[in-house]
Amino acid sequence: MVTMLSGAALMDGALFVVAADAKFPQAQDREHLLAAEMAGIKKLIIVQNKIDIVDRERAIENMKEIEIFVQGRSAEKAPIIPVSAQHGVNIDLLIEAIEREIPTPKRNPSASPRMYVLRSFDINRPGTTVEKLRGGVLGGSIVQGIFNQDDQVEIKPGLRIESGGKASYQPIFTKIKSLHVSEGEVKQAGPGGLVGVGTSLCPSITKADNLVGSLVGKEGSLPPVLDRLTLDVELFERAVGTQELVTVEKIKSNEPLVLNVATAVTSGVVASARENIIDVSLKRPICAASSFKAALSRRIGDSWRLIGYGTLK
Repeated sequence: MVTMLSGAALMDGALFVVAADAKFPQAQDREHLLAAEMAGIKKLIIVQNKIDIVDRERAIENMKEIEIFVQGRSAEKAPIIPVSAQHGVNIDLLIEAIEREIPTPKRNPSASPRMYVLRSFDINRPGTTVEKLRGGVLGGSIVQGIFNQDDQVEIKPGLRIESGGKASYQPIFTKIKSLHVSEGEVKQAGPGGLVGVGTSLCPSITKADNLVGSLVGKEGSLPPVLDRLTLDVELFERAVGTQELVTVEKIKSNEPLVLNVATAVTSGVVASARENIIDVSLKRPICAASSFKAALSRRIGDSWRLIGYGTLK
């Protein structure tokens, strides 16, 4: 779910894939559809896969299960495309539906550029000598504006600094050395699809997804780093992802929570809770645009389960 929420923050639309040979909905179906709604994904296509391993009656029954479940939800009007990925059945119809239902959004190229980091890594092979080292790479999606090769950029929250037993974060400043998209290396990149950003950073800073959840932008243009949030909370009636459909109780003071904000994942403790407003102290700070939504997960059994979302006040 953490991976799904992080990726969903970058999507203009999504395919909701279900299996025709399984009773619908499964626990994860409820969880992922609610998460997609919470992430603001309005362009959905439902893909009914594995029609090749069920008979006609079961395929029709499964489609009715889907139609009943999505009634009254954001996916109610989403097309349902029966396919067999194994045999390529109806893949042409699925591509047609993608072109029709998930059009490329209009972008503002003059907006201040921003990119959410979904991956960060070291591309150097073990044993590479110092003079041949290449800078660390950031992977993610540009959500607005345009980045150019040789741009000076800022990364927040940045590096964790330990001093006197206390931790703080300092923004990172670097230069864009290269830009890579699906077609290859380019001189500039804008919103749409994934982009790899080669930097002048020491690869030890970016290795092992160390900067996942960061926000990248022009120097001085990023919002402030927050280590305490006040959220207007909207809780689900039932916790999602559990077979037994656990009722969601109100959030209480001193309760631990896991929060997903765009591609960032952090944990926190509720400092105070009153009606639908909570104050949360974060273990790891975040940098996000104003009025963002944070997915809220509570420990239920041995797993963290999605219980609702909060909007920054």
